[in-house]
Amino acid sequence: MMALIQRCLVAVALVAACCWCAWCWHRGLGSGAYFFGLLLALAPQAPLLALEFLLLASLGRDPNVPRPGAAQLLRAWAGEVITAWRVFGWRQPFAADREPDVPGQPGRVGVLLLHGYCCNRGLWTPWLQRMRQLGVPCTALTLEPAFGRIDRCLPAVEAAVLDLTRRSGRAPLLVGHSMGGLVARAWLAAQADSQAADARVLGVVTIGTPHQGTWLARFGAGSNARQMQRSSDWLAALAAREAPQRLARFTCFYSHADNLVMPASSAMLEGADNRHLDGVAHVQMVFEPAVLDEVLRPGLH
Repeated sequence: MMALIQRCLVAVALVAACCWCAWCWHRGLGSGAYFFGLLLALAPQAPLLALEFLLLASLGRDPNVPRPGAAQLLRAWAGEVITAWRVFGWRQPFAADREPDVPGQPGRVGVLLLHGYCCNRGLWTPWLQRMRQLGVPCTALTLEPAFGRIDRCLPAVEAAVLDLTRRSGRAPLLVGHSMGGLVARAWLAAQADSQAADARVLGVVTIGTPHQGTWLARFGAGSNARQMQRSSDWLAALAAREAPQRLARFTCFYSHADNLVMPASSAMLEGADNRHLDGVAHVQMVFEPAVLDEVLRPGLH
């Protein structure tokens, strides 16, 4: 569903850019006006991202993390514009299934990749390519329904964990970006036997996950956005089902330049290994070398 929505958005942006350029030609405007039209086609997310970073600068102050400077926020915005163009302009709408899951080598720890809100498995294309090079078993899900309750994704996670365990012979590592980290937590919490559930996974890595909710979720569509709001009943119920020893098996990456998780410390879990990524925006965090290095660190596979 997200691929279709994003294809439509890309088409609208291209049509709007063509109409703008035609209007510029009709009016005899200069090259600057044409350049604006090309920017509209190539980076339609740039104005929205700019608004998010302005909100972060004015409302996203968090005493628990370092405050980003203006230069850091500007670089993070530019990096997120480029990342958004690659992810939302090509990989997710047009190439989500181009990179298949990786069978990998038996005996190696498998990796289950869980994307976030308004995304699909196309987000993980570079990861799948890297896992294939290294022979690491890897599955990337497209979580459906796109705007349904997070709990409705859990059967797909269960099936993927069973499949990865069967193929590799070992408990897999779960990696979740944004909402995907909450999907991983919800799947673990839904298991009838808490100790047996923990034994089914090697660990969990979350990337920019709003563990305590995010202020911006109030503007999102769907049941899953409501679940990710600050102080939501769903998040409170999820936390109540988690033992401290479980959270000690989490590695949580967060950033003071995260333009979607506000406050930034919402991406941390008490008792987890919380790691700060300096000056990196929300989607951009997925492609930070430090994150992939942690997933592929020596001895893990």
